[in-house]
Amino acid sequence: MVWDVLIFLLQAGVAFVVSTALFDALHWLLHRWEQSPSPLLRKFSSWHWVHHKFLGLDMQVNPAYARQNIWFHILPEYLTSMVGTALFLLIFPWPPILAVAVLRTIMLGMTLREEGLDYNHMSMDRVGGNQSLLWVNNNYHAMHHVYPHNFFSSFANVFDLIAGTGCQIEGRRFLITGTGGAFGGALVKALEKRGAIVETAKSGVDFSPGNYEAMREKLERADVLVLSHGAKEVDCWNANYVTFRDLIETFTAIGRTRLAPPEVWALGSEVEFHGDMGLPELKDYSASKRAFAARARSYYRSDDLIYRHIVPSSFTSAMGKGAMSAETAVGIALFFITRGVKYVPVTLTGLAVLNFFRFRYGNNATDEVPAAAE
Repeated sequence: MVWDVLIFLLQAGVAFVVSTALFDALHWLLHRWEQSPSPLLRKFSSWHWVHHKFLGLDMQVNPAYARQNIWFHILPEYLTSMVGTALFLLIFPWPPILAVAVLRTIMLGMTLREEGLDYNHMSMDRVGGNQSLLWVNNNYHAMHHVYPHNFFSSFANVFDLIAGTGCQIEGRRFLITGTGGAFGGALVKALEKRGAIVETAKSGVDFSPGNYEAMREKLERADVLVLSHGAKEVDCWNANYVTFRDLIETFTAIGRTRLAPPEVWALGSEVEFHGDMGLPELKDYSASKRAFAARARSYYRSDDLIYRHIVPSSFTSAMGKGAMSAETAVGIALFFITRGVKYVPVTLTGLAVLNFFRFRYGNNATDEVPAAAE
C-alpha cells in the first residue's frame, strides 16, 4: 500500500514538473519570437508581452491589463500545461494524471478569482536575494519581470537549469577586482563577449584596507560586484578577508534601496577544504580563505543580496602552473552561474564539490580571525 502511494506521487510529480517545463520552453520561445522575421510569431510574442505590462519592470501591478493578462497569459499557460500533462497518459496510468489535471484546474480557479494575482505575481517594492535553485519562489520569478529575457522557470526550476537562463549578464554593469590576475582578466573578456558592461578596480589604487571612498562611485554604478583579487603569501588577511568583507558589506548597504538585490561573486579556493596541509607557506593563505568562507555563509543565506561563492581548483596563473587554464576555469564558472548556481565548484579534483558541505552546513564562526583583521 505504501509502495503504491509512493509510485502514485512519483508519477504525478514527474507529470507536473515535466509538463510545467514544456510551458516554460514555450515561454522562452515567446520571448525569442519578439525579433522573429515571421509576423505571426511576432504577433504571438506581442500577446505574451501583455503579461509584462500587467506586472511591469518596476514590479508594480497594472490592473488595466488584468483581463488581457488572463486571456493572453494565464489561459495559454493552463492549456499548454494541460496538454503536456495529458501526454503522460501514454506512459502512466490515468489516476496520477487526473490528480495533476485537477490540481492545475484548482490553481487556475484561484488565479482567476484573484484576477491574475498569485504568489508569483504581485507588486513588490524590493526583490529579495533568497532564491531557491530547484524550486521557484516569488523572488526568483520576480527576476523574470525585472530581466524578462532570463528566469523562465515557473514552478520547478528545470528549464533554466537546462537552458542556462538563470542569471542575467547582458546589459548589466559588472565591477571586477583582480583583473590583472589570470582569472579576473579572463572573466572580463568572457563577460564582455556576453554583452556585459564591465568596469574594473585595482587593490592599492581604487581601494585598500579601511579606505573605500574612492570605490563608492563605482559601487553605486555596479549591478554585480566580482571579487577576484587576493594574495597567497604577502598580506593575506587584508587581501583575502578584510577587503572582501568590507567591499561586500559596503556594496550590500548601497543596494538596499534598489529594486533588484545587489549581486556578489567572490573567488574562494579549495584550500577551504583541505587547509594548509602542514605547509608553513600556506598557513596565512589557508586561514584567511577559510575565515572568509565562514563569513561568506551569512552572505550566501542572506535576503539582502545574491551571493555566489566560486571555488576553483588550481588554474594556471602568475602563482604557478595549474590543472586548467584560467579561461577554462571562467568558462566552467559561467556555465554554473548562468544556471543560477550560487555555490560554484570549478574543479577537476572534486574537492570543491566536497567543500560544498563544509561551506553550506558549517557555522558562521570566524575564530581564526586575528584581532587586527576585525
